[in-house]
Amino acid sequence: MSLLSVIVPCYNEEENVVPFYEELLGHISFMADKHMDLEILYVDDGSHDRTVEEVKKLREKDERVHLISFSRNFGKEAAMYAGLENSFGDYVVFMDADLQDPPSLLQEMFACMDQGYDSVATRRVSRKGEPPIRSFFARVFYRLMKQISQTEIMDGARDYRMMTRQMADAILSMKEYNRFSKGIFGWVGFRTKWLEYENVERLRGETKWSFWKLFLYSLEGITAFSTMPLMLASVAGVLFCLLAFLMIVFIIVRKLIFGDPVSGWPSLVCIILMTSGVQFFCTGILGQYLAKTYMEVKRRPIYVLKEKM
Repeated sequence: MSLLSVIVPCYNEEENVVPFYEELLGHISFMADKHMDLEILYVDDGSHDRTVEEVKKLREKDERVHLISFSRNFGKEAAMYAGLENSFGDYVVFMDADLQDPPSLLQEMFACMDQGYDSVATRRVSRKGEPPIRSFFARVFYRLMKQISQTEIMDGARDYRMMTRQMADAILSMKEYNRFSKGIFGWVGFRTKWLEYENVERLRGETKWSFWKLFLYSLEGITAFSTMPLMLASVAGVLFCLLAFLMIVFIIVRKLIFGDPVSGWPSLVCIILMTSGVQFFCTGILGQYLAKTYMEVKRRPIYVLKEKM
């Protein structure tokens, strides 16, 4: 029998562990016809509530349920990687415990996999329930990534994705510490089918993704899959050098021809502040890439395992 591994990253999701399990089992009856078995890997990302205890209770009732627990919070990207690394399925699917990734799509996903696709990904066609400002900046981010990166990153893409073991192993081969899975999925390639669905609000609890965390995550994606900011910083430096040279020539000519002394310290202060701001901005861009390099060369583990069952 073939095996489906369902990877469920969890961070303070004690209220959703059991409802997710029950909802999932209610939509996998079709797997019997395909002679497929199931394993559910809850990856606890250093939760502070009773998430681990709830998973252990499920484990006592159903041996298909497994637990991977971190020593502290390492982030969702680390949880997804740990799930892949500890799964054994011929097919692997990522799903959120809050049921924003509807299990009802699983059968359609398998139908697409039977058509020869290596991966079936999902994207939201609406952002109903999200704050308008968050939706606006999310769309700006995806448009920006489309322009500056050669890696395909779809607008509204979710981590909810089914893939073959071959693609899962390809992702595992990318052991970078600073991870941006939406970009990694596109970078490894493989034939992918996209499914669209309306946004589903969380079953219980509150989202762990604040606006600030999403902003930092977007910077992670930009620096991980594009060097365009470095190029823009270089272009800005060249343009300001040319502007400075032209201004020097202008001042010299003005002095020689008109004998007009250079005056106006307010304008000089404004120019200095503007150029200094651009310099700091470009230095900051360089610092972001340098910081990522610094974290990579230390070769720290992506996560630290506390418990596994």
